[in-house]
Amino acid sequence: MENWTMTPFEPLSGLAGGILIGLSVVLLLLTLGRIAGISGISAGALTQRGSEQYWRLAFLAGMILAAIFYSNFMGGFKVETQLGSGWMIIAGLLVGFGTRLGCGCTSGHGVAGLSRLSPRSIVATLTFMAAAAATTNIIRHL
Repeated sequence: MENWTMTPFEPLSGLAGGILIGLSVVLLLLTLGRIAGISGISAGALTQRGSEQYWRLAFLAGMILAAIFYSNFMGGFKVETQLGSGWMIIAGLLVGFGTRLGCGCTSGHGVAGLSRLSPRSIVATLTFMAAAAATTNIIRHL
């Protein structure tokens, strides 16, 4: 883990992605009155029935189709990890645990909650950003 590299600076891709995420959050709130938190949407897709399940499945399908569309028309995704699969599995489990503990995920609190100035989301976002910074620092120095 001694070779850390910088990712390329791509402001237009970041801007386009941010606009699309913001648009999806606003549209979901205006049309269905729901918060676009992926952990809640995913959990509800497995537990809800009827129209509650349908919109959740459609939202998740849209995310998957957008990734496929991007990959096909923009030349794929370049993903590089500097940690092994064991670390990635542990990280995924910790993220899942954190979303249940925090009653929401980064998209729910960090995007939808902060834009509504939700005090709970402000605290949650500050907490998971601090935890992410501490974890990164610890992992880099192991």
